[in-house]
Amino acid sequence: MPQSLPDSVRIREVGPRDGFQNEPEVIPTAEKLRLIGMLADSGLRRIELTSFVRPDVIPQLADASEVLDALEPRDGVAYSVLIPNRKGLENATPYAESGRIQEGNFFLSATDTHNRKNVNRTVEESLADLEGTIGAAREAGLRCEGVISVSFGCPYEGRVEPSRVFEIAARLVGFGCEEIGFGDTTGMANPRQVGEFFAEARGALPSVELTAHFHNTRGQGLANVLAALEQGVDSFESSFGELGGCPVPPGATGNIATEDLVSMLEEMGVSTGVELEALVAASAEAQGALGRALGSHLLTAGPVDWSNRAGSRL
Repeated sequence: MPQSLPDSVRIREVGPRDGFQNEPEVIPTAEKLRLIGMLADSGLRRIELTSFVRPDVIPQLADASEVLDALEPRDGVAYSVLIPNRKGLENATPYAESGRIQEGNFFLSATDTHNRKNVNRTVEESLADLEGTIGAAREAGLRCEGVISVSFGCPYEGRVEPSRVFEIAARLVGFGCEEIGFGDTTGMANPRQVGEFFAEARGALPSVELTAHFHNTRGQGLANVLAALEQGVDSFESSFGELGGCPVPPGATGNIATEDLVSMLEEMGVSTGVELEALVAASAEAQGALGRALGSHLLTAGPVDWSNRAGSRL
């Protein structure tokens, strides 16, 4: 077990895809691009933009091509898209070849029931499709991440054995994934479980980037981040404003808020490279655009201010 926390972490901001796709009212393309620009301005260096999915299934992402056509590339920023299938890869390939996107994210669930409800396939059927799709994505020049939903627990099947998750992860690595994201998709994980999971994962998957994707459905998201950090995990996914959630089961609320994550890490001396006030401003703009309060704690409390604290009492 590592005796100290990582000096720095990498954060992939997933709000423009994972967050926006759960919003019932369609956000104008120009507004999406403005918010993506604010996120990049804050210092975030990995941003998931959109997904090539059927517009009748997720109308919010029907403008994927428009977003990518208008996107201003940024030096040092890796943009990614979620690629659901071969058709999605066909749509994404021109943007990969032109250098507008650098990463492709490919997903499936750890359980058959969740996978069927999400994409109407068994896990094995998804893996069979992903093998060729990931290989073709690498040929197009994309760095590939495999994302395994409900890695820590499934709302339909209950506990998920880590060995099952690692078996799926190993196959994704064999297909060409350089990174594996483990999703606590409906917020069922607890810190002790997370610590034990990643202690085992580091041995089972020694040559791949391990990424933790926590949701705050039951208020344990940041505690789970700390448990992962203590096992040496230095790659996380989060969503500004605490946007997002899983659209399949009811009550599966948002991802951990990127600004809450950055605030906690920086307070603990773990560098994120993100300017917190600029990030909070982006979340405030998203809150205004959506016309409702978001779940981020920093949108209410603001960043920690250590000035004028000398001699203060509780």
